[in-house]
Amino acid sequence: MSVAPSSARPARHSSRTRRPRAVGWPRLRRLQRRYGGLWPMISGLVSLLVLFFAGVYGYMAVEGWSYLESFYMVLITLATVGFEEVRPLSDDGMVLTSVLILLGVGNFAFLIGSFTQILVEGRIQNVWGRHRLQRAIDKLHRHIIVCGYGRIGSIAVREIVREGLPVVCVEKEEALVGRMEDDDVLFVHGDATDDEVLRRAGIERAKSLIAALSSEAANVYVTLTARQMNPELHIVARANEESHIHRLERAGADRVMLPHTLGGVRMAQSVIRPTVTSFLELTASGNGLDLSMEELPISARSELAGVNLIDSKIRHRFNVIIIAIKRVDGQLVFNPPAQMEMQAGDTLLAVGGDEGLQGLWEITS
Repeated sequence: MSVAPSSARPARHSSRTRRPRAVGWPRLRRLQRRYGGLWPMISGLVSLLVLFFAGVYGYMAVEGWSYLESFYMVLITLATVGFEEVRPLSDDGMVLTSVLILLGVGNFAFLIGSFTQILVEGRIQNVWGRHRLQRAIDKLHRHIIVCGYGRIGSIAVREIVREGLPVVCVEKEEALVGRMEDDDVLFVHGDATDDEVLRRAGIERAKSLIAALSSEAANVYVTLTARQMNPELHIVARANEESHIHRLERAGADRVMLPHTLGGVRMAQSVIRPTVTSFLELTASGNGLDLSMEELPISARSELAGVNLIDSKIRHRFNVIIIAIKRVDGQLVFNPPAQMEMQAGDTLLAVGGDEGLQGLWEITS
C-alpha cells in the first residue's frame, strides 16, 4: 500500500472533519422511511421546539431577562395572543421578536398544512397500522423470515403458518402488500437487500431465513448480508440454475433449493412410485388425516439421552415409528436397530399421529 505524501495530509484531515455529516444523513433518511407520512409533522414540531428554546435563550442574552420572563415572552409571541411585552424592548429585542413572529407563524402554517394533508390522504391510519405491525414483529424471537411473497415465498409462508410457527415476510412490491394483509401475515414492506429492512424484520433474533426472491443476485446478497448479521441463522436460498448452487453456498446458505427441479422430480416420482409419493403427501398435506412426519431433537435433560430404542418403548408408549436418527456429527442412520443408543444432540425422524408426536416431543425437549 502506498503512503500519501505530506502535502496530501491536510486533505485527509479535512475529510475527517466532514465525517459526522456522512454519518448523520443516512440516519435522517432512515427516520424518514420509518415514519413515512408523519415525518413532515414530526420535523415541524422539532423545528418549533428548537425555535422556542432559541427564543428563550435570545431574550436572556439580548435583554438580560430571567428564564421565566424569557419563557413567557416567547410563549405569548409565538401564540400571537396580543399581550403586552414583559418589559420595554430594546432595538435588538424588537428585531428578535420580529424574527420569532415570522418564523413562528410560518412554522404553524406548515404544521397545519401537514396535518391537513395527512387527514385528507388517510395516512394516520396507515402509519398507526404499520407501527402496530412493527411492535408485533419486535416481540418475536426464534422466528422465520421469508424474503419474497411471490409464488414460492407465499407457499413457504402458508406452510410455516400452518405449522403454527412465527413468520415475518419481507416484500418490496406494493401490489403484494394487500395480499399479505388479506392473508394476515406479519410483514415488512421494503427491499430485503437493505440492512435496515432486515433489522426491522428481526434478523438478529430470527431462527431461520428463506431467500425466495425472484432475482438470484438478490438472493445471494440477502444470504451474504443475513449471514454477517446473524452467524447462527439457518438459511435456505432459492436458485434458478444448478450451476449457481455453489455461489449461494459460498455466500452462506445452509441449503439451496431448485424449485423447478424439485417440481420435476416430484412429478416423475408420482409416476414411478405413486404409492410412496402419496404417502409422503399425506404426511405433509394436513388434509385431516392423523399422520405426520416430524424431526425431534433430543436435549441434554431428556429422559431418552443415553437410552436405546427398545428400552425407551417409544413405539409402545406413543405409537410412533422412528425411521431415522441424525447423529450430532451429521450422520443419518435410517431404520436404526433396536439396540441403538440415543444421545443428547441427536435428532429423531418420526412418523405418527399428532398426539403421539406431541407426547414424544415433551420427553425429548
